[in-house]
Amino acid sequence: MNLFYTTDIDGQRASLPKEEARHCVQVLRHRVGDEVHLIDGKGGFYRGVIAEAGKKHCVVQIEEAQQQYGKRPFRLHLAVAPTKNNSRLEWLLEKATEIGVETISPLLCAHSERQVIKPARLEKVLLSAAKQSLKAYVPELRPLESFDDFLAKAPDSGSKFIAYLGEGVKGSLKENYQPGTDVCILIGPEGGFSPKEAEAAIAKGFLPVSLGDARLRTETAGLVAVHTIELMNQ
Repeated sequence: MNLFYTTDIDGQRASLPKEEARHCVQVLRHRVGDEVHLIDGKGGFYRGVIAEAGKKHCVVQIEEAQQQYGKRPFRLHLAVAPTKNNSRLEWLLEKATEIGVETISPLLCAHSERQVIKPARLEKVLLSAAKQSLKAYVPELRPLESFDDFLAKAPDSGSKFIAYLGEGVKGSLKENYQPGTDVCILIGPEGGFSPKEAEAAIAKGFLPVSLGDARLRTETAGLVAVHTIELMNQ
């Protein structure tokens, strides 16, 4: 099953964006009368039939709609320092989306090696991964911000963890997370979080935890965290 993405839905008719229409009609060679499936990125999952098909436009007559398709009883917020190699960050976002994550916050930390990201490119990665894994929700990508600014707006409710390599670790993520609860997890850069950052996070209610005995790359640590939460909620 191929999924197509659009937010242009009016009643029983949906129009695909140019890029999605081109992929549907020119690449996959769908024609009028073909059945297709759509998502709106916010939980809407639609089944319909192509009513109009052109090189740069495609209109779908919706026959069935499901809202909150695949919605989970908890929310996962992954706050992570972008990797020096941009392709590794893209890989993490792709795999995290496939497994399940609701919000992603890129962080500028004391040891960060990357100071700039390309949001438009990362949004495409998230959308592609959501469609590939048949998800109706596309994760929210928040703007890159400093660690301090993120903490100032950190959620007060739910579980909050910081993956930390220094002193004061309170056991593993698995030992401390309560399934079914919203969770925010902080993942640092290759050099890890500084002691000052860890202290600030702890003061904001984040519990320092381990992701295992091995020293992990940033993208591996992020994926381990996401996968651990997913497995514990199954």
